[in-house]
Amino acid sequence: MPSNPTRARARDRGNLLGRPEFLSLNQPLRAGFSEARGTSRRGGHTKSQQGQPWDYQPEPTDTAKDRKEPAKLPEEDCMQLNPSFRGIAMNSLLAIDICLSKKLGVCAYTSSPWGSVRSMVTLLALTGHGITWIFGTLVCLTRSNTLAGQEVLVNLLLALILDVMTVAGVQKLVKRKGPWEMSPGFLDCVAMDVYSFPGAHASRAAMVSKFLLAHLVLAVPLRVLLVLWAFLVGLSRVLLGRHHLTDMACGFALGLLHFSLVETVWLSSSACQTIISIGTLSWSPFS
Repeated sequence: MPSNPTRARARDRGNLLGRPEFLSLNQPLRAGFSEARGTSRRGGHTKSQQGQPWDYQPEPTDTAKDRKEPAKLPEEDCMQLNPSFRGIAMNSLLAIDICLSKKLGVCAYTSSPWGSVRSMVTLLALTGHGITWIFGTLVCLTRSNTLAGQEVLVNLLLALILDVMTVAGVQKLVKRKGPWEMSPGFLDCVAMDVYSFPGAHASRAAMVSKFLLAHLVLAVPLRVLLVLWAFLVGLSRVLLGRHHLTDMACGFALGLLHFSLVETVWLSSSACQTIISIGTLSWSPFS
């Protein structure tokens, strides 16, 4: 009995709409359907191979494997759709810090808006350099004749060494670049002041100013000038494009912490004399 042509067309249309090309992309392929499709494809290839006079083996494809295991994007390419409030606040503060630091870098280059005073700002920053203070303290220590003066100078020298080593370690750990991506100078490499965070000059200026205010008898105008000098030294590095504002602020806080630590472990006069004797190679342990 001949089949009804209308039913045959409807059956063919149903098979056509059941093909994967017409399925929704949001619906995964059924395992049985995909296996049946793969079996039919392999059967078609077998038939075509039987009809060919030569031996042809198609290269295996990873289409099914790719379909089962979709490629994962790197984390940096993925967008976080629900960030935390803390993350938003931190990113906003960092963006403001970078923007303000770039605007304040008016002496970064000779072509900058304040490029004409770049040499003066560089000289001001040099007064807070670690090499300058360590060398100056050693010179004063060799010329000092009083026990009290030597005690203060030895503790200041140890505080400077502590400041240089601590700041260099934190900078090496954080590895934050400056706002203008400037290469460090020769003296910066010698003092291990290569990275931006925290500000080494700001830390040293805060520690030295606090140290001198605590152990020297100074008049009120000199005390005000000493505090102003410490602030201007930290600001000079921002004007030169070497540090961010947060680097300067954290440097000031770290310098005050170093001062507190040195005051806690203050070396006595006898201990300072022992260190001086070892340094001058005139120490005798049996004397």
